[in-house]
Amino acid sequence: MTTDVLEIRDVGKSFGAVTALREVNLTVRKGEIIALLGDNGAGKSTLMNIICGSNPPDRGAVMVDGQRLDSVDAAQRLGVGVVYQDLALAPHLDLAENMFLGNEITTGPFKMLDRARMRREAEEAIQGLGISTLKDVRLPVGRLSGGQRQVLAVARAIKWASQLILLDEPTAALGPKQVDIVLDSIRTAAAQGLGVILVSHDIPNVLKLADRIVILRHGTIVADRSPEGMTVSDVMTVMVGDDA
Repeated sequence: MTTDVLEIRDVGKSFGAVTALREVNLTVRKGEIIALLGDNGAGKSTLMNIICGSNPPDRGAVMVDGQRLDSVDAAQRLGVGVVYQDLALAPHLDLAENMFLGNEITTGPFKMLDRARMRREAEEAIQGLGISTLKDVRLPVGRLSGGQRQVLAVARAIKWASQLILLDEPTAALGPKQVDIVLDSIRTAAAQGLGVILVSHDIPNVLKLADRIVILRHGTIVADRSPEGMTVSDVMTVMVGDDA
């Protein structure tokens, strides 16, 4: 039985006369953390949008657990979770309500929100990730720090994902302690068997975290390798190539 949760086969994407991706091939295994790196305009966002189903490829296919992914609905059905850079949290709702945003639990003939069950399950999800900075699931998200919001968004993605999570700049604008908490939650997600793809400019931490470094340049994968032995300078050299 295959351990691949994601297979990208010969994916291409163009916007008018501009080719954003050229014959991209990539696999992600269960429990594997992939860092997707590249300079501005390299094609990272386009590839992430294709994987989450919001922008279908012009050519090729994206397969999750052996099934074709071609829409946002398919991504959700196949167990792909996404943490966007803006986090998509509702500041006026509490932690538990944000955890279940779009997946609310109801009870009774009038479909009232089962807040007690939502809070209980939110607590279990947060505790399962070993997160100690989110102590009260009844606290409005608007009162959380940036790091706490980021961890909550990661915890929500992990709760609803069964195959793969995508993270866009998960440590941007965070302090060192907050970064460590977010990175630990990503490691926990991988340890639970989820594939992880993250886009990040935080190359020093990426080299410590990722199992594989995948570098895009002008829409083409120019490196797919272990980070072992790589330096920040090595990564930057591959990213810019002959443009340096």
